[in-house]
Order: sequence, then C-alpha cells, then structure tokens
Amino acid sequence: MKYYITILFITTLSFTSLAQGKPDNSINPDKPKLVVGVVVDQMRYDYLTRFWNKYENDGFKRLIAEGFNFKNNHFNYIPTYTAPGHASVFTGTTPQNHGIISNSWYNKFEQQYIYCVTDVNVQPLGTLASAGKMSPHRMLTTTIADENRLFTQMRGKTIGIALKDRGAILPAGHTANAAYWFHGQEEGKWISSTFYMEEMPKWVQDFNISGAALSYMKPWDALKDLDSYLESGIDENLFETGYSGKKTATFPYDLEKLEKENGNYDLLKVTPYGNSLTTDFAIAAIKGEALGKDEFTDFLTVSFSSTDYIGHNFGVNSKEIEDAYLRLDLDIARLLANLDEEVGNGNYAFFLTADHGGGDVPTYLTSVKIPSGYFDDVEFDTKLKEFIFQKYKKENLIESISNYQVFFNYRNLADAEIDRKSFEQNIAHFILQYPKVSRVFTRNQLESGNYTEGISGLIQNGFNQKRSGDVVFVLDPAVISYTTTTGSTHGSGFSYDTHAPLIFFGKGIKQGSTAIRSEIVDIAPTISVLLGIAFPNAATGTPLIQVLEK
Repeated sequence: MKYYITILFITTLSFTSLAQGKPDNSINPDKPKLVVGVVVDQMRYDYLTRFWNKYENDGFKRLIAEGFNFKNNHFNYIPTYTAPGHASVFTGTTPQNHGIISNSWYNKFEQQYIYCVTDVNVQPLGTLASAGKMSPHRMLTTTIADENRLFTQMRGKTIGIALKDRGAILPAGHTANAAYWFHGQEEGKWISSTFYMEEMPKWVQDFNISGAALSYMKPWDALKDLDSYLESGIDENLFETGYSGKKTATFPYDLEKLEKENGNYDLLKVTPYGNSLTTDFAIAAIKGEALGKDEFTDFLTVSFSSTDYIGHNFGVNSKEIEDAYLRLDLDIARLLANLDEEVGNGNYAFFLTADHGGGDVPTYLTSVKIPSGYFDDVEFDTKLKEFIFQKYKKENLIESISNYQVFFNYRNLADAEIDRKSFEQNIAHFILQYPKVSRVFTRNQLESGNYTEGISGLIQNGFNQKRSGDVVFVLDPAVISYTTTTGSTHGSGFSYDTHAPLIFFGKGIKQGSTAIRSEIVDIAPTISVLLGIAFPNAATGTPLIQVLEK
C-alpha cells in the first residue's frame, strides 16, 4: 500500500510541475553560486541598533531590509574569544568538539603554551617572517566550507580572508584553496603558507605591489560631524588607551606621523582603514579567483578584524568605535555592490555575524556606579601556589594557570601520592572563596555531569576533555583580567560577550526577523540545508528553518 502511495505522490508532483511549466530539474534550485560568510570581530548586537540612524541605506540597513535578522543570537560556550568564535561559526559546534579552546592555550602533552594556528611544518608565502607559518591543523573538525568542497569533489572553491591569521584560517577550514592574512610591520602584505599552495597567485602579488596598504597611511578623522556622535561617550576621557606618540586619544589621528611608534603597517589594524583594506582585498579575490562563475558553489569567508583592535584600544563606548562602524557600513555596502556586479544580485547568499561581543570598560562602569572591576592574574597565581604549598608542603603540583583554568601536574601528584579528585576539590574550594570569582567547576564535575543551561552549560560546551584544564573558574559580571584599566575586552559567558548579530541575506533567504533565541552553532547547519550538503562532521547546531525560502 505504501508503495502505491509513494508512486502516486511522485507522479502528482511531476504533473504539477509540468502543468505549471516549471519542471524541477534540481532538488535544490535555490542553491547560490557563492556563499559569503562575514564575521565582524567584537561586534555587539546593539551596534546595529545604537548607530542605526547614522548608517547609510546600502550596508547594514540593506542586509536587514532584504534579509533575515536574528535579534537574540548568542554564543553558547565559554570562552568568547576570537579563535573559538570563528571556529564555532563555521563548524557548527563548540570548543568541546572542534578543539579550539582559546586563541592560545597550555598544551599539557607538549608541556608548552601554543597558539591556535601555528604550524612549524609549513613555510610562509609572501614573506620570510614566521607570521606565515600557520595552518588549521589544530582544529579537529570540518567547517561548512570543507563540506562544500567535499560535496563538489573539490570543484567549489574556498578563500578565507582576514587581517588576523586565525580569522582567515579557521573559517576556511582544512581543504581551502587559500587563506590570506595581513602581515604589517615594515612589509604591509597579504601572506599565506605552503599548507595551501606552493606560490602566491598573480592577483595577490599584484595587489601587494599596488600600494593599497600605503594609501591608507593618512589622517583618520571622524567620518561625520563629531558633535553628532551622541551615541558614544565624550571624545577625551580616562577610559581609552590611544596610540603611542599622541598625548590624547582624540580625533584626528595622523597615521603617517604615528606609524613608526605604533608598529608601522600594524597601525592600520587599529583603525577603520584595516577593514577597508580587507574589503579591497576581498573584492580583488572575487575577481581574481572568479568566484561564483560556474555551477559549483564557492565560499568566501571574510573577517573584519579592525573593530576588535579598536574596541580593545578605545572601548565599546568610544567615538572611535562609532566611527569605525559607520565606516564599516560603507565597506559592507561596497562589498555587496561588487557581489551584485561580479556574481549577480540574487545569485549569492551572504551572512553576517560576530566572533564575540565586548564589555564596557570597568573603570567607566565604576564611574557611573555599576559594579565592575579587574582581576589580578599575577596575584591570584601567587596566592593559589602559596595555598597549595601550605596544605601539601609540595611545589610544582600545578603546571599552568591560563584562560581561567588550572592545569595539574599529574606526575608530581602521583609521586606525592596525592589523590587527584581530592586535590581538585581543595583547589576549587580555595578559588571559590577568592574575591571577584563567581563560579568554579572541576574536571570531575564537567566529565560526569550534563549541564544544559546557564553558565555551567556554557562552561561544559567550551570544555574539551583532552585540551582543557582541571579546574575552571568564572569571574563576576563586568570583572575582567586585563593589562590596563583602559579599553574593552571579552571572553565571558555574560550577555555583553555572547549577544552577537546574525543576519542572512540573498538567494534562498526569506525577509524577516525574530527575537526567538538562536545560537552561533546554528549558522553552519542552516547553510548546509541551503546548499543541500552534509553538515560539518561534528555539528551540534540546529538549522534555522524560518530563514529559508524553501
């Protein structure tokens, strides 16, 4: 009986298609020729709403007017740093599975601190500097771009671009045709590594000798009347770092005069011109790689890193951060216009999100009577080791304290005949009593429990059994560990760090918005459904079906 019903259903569909004059030649007719995944580094959701009245019509406003806006999108793990953020967006899972637990972390097997994308087995391209010795080899899972490459038998291209190496490498995945990042200092070049290719394409070489980076060594002044920037604090205040060689962190900034004291071309990263240069290079990549020109879907991943550098330097409430987003709005409009021209309006899909948010400067919050503060890592390390020695009369029982995690020295614990579980409970109890610490979790709790909500759920999602520490602790809200009392940072599981924009736009995407909660790991499965391809191999997110037209 089921057999006949199935035949009747298929036959009915066929006659319906013919009757409408639209034979269905593809199970996935809405598949775009190109997917562009944009990550804006350190973009809080409220940057969309706070600066809305000053945005032009062809950037953020176009994305929201024609696309689908998720107003309640969050990261679902801790820590909210750049590398885990980019990895989670494109793998559809959390550090628990993809293994990128921070930007850098203590590797207990190698007994050293490692950077997320460093790879001693590859050689730099475009430079002789070690900045080119990078690859995604420490990421344990596939990205959505990897799955597209596998699905198309490597015919669909993937290109990753960002000022930051980790922002270019991790989204593009293991099978990318190329990832490019910016090497500043005295060179000012886009570089890569032999992980991807043996030599740079001509279009990259041409771009590097074009003088594009040099052209941005010019004054940075407010794009609009500075007095109209009422959405930000006053220009001169006590909460910003600024640049070496300039007494005040106030507009304007003469980059040509400041460059030598601020890392030469690295200075561009800490200005909106770094995002403009990224846009220039992305546009060159679209043309140079002929992206979206055939029947096989291509991927372009772009991360705008300068907003993070500016936020760290000037804080989330600064005139500089407002100006950076007004200029980014123009860069996004420029990128969309180029995609319309090169790929065709309606032929590409586009999404925009962030890798984390950012919190207000604690000294500013204190000035307006909001509880906040700073956590002294050095003092904490000293006090914890003093406690351990007083209790156990042994030294070197701790290998590392980093990323709010304590790593035990298992060999020394065994030699001293100290029970690990008892040791971790004592360490956890000490840390919980420590000022400005909110919560503490032990390895035993995280391995044996199943936390699905709240801070405990975020900690577990960010906890990788092999790579993470033995005790994990969380600071109070608005308390940060930072080298200065100026500028903003991020990393927590509180809403100012987890609430990030998410906008889908383009082919196969509905117009609309929702305040229903979504999570960052839902992005990759949604794109998988749009393309009709496999989910990334460790994906834990859920497709956001309300955004898809069919």
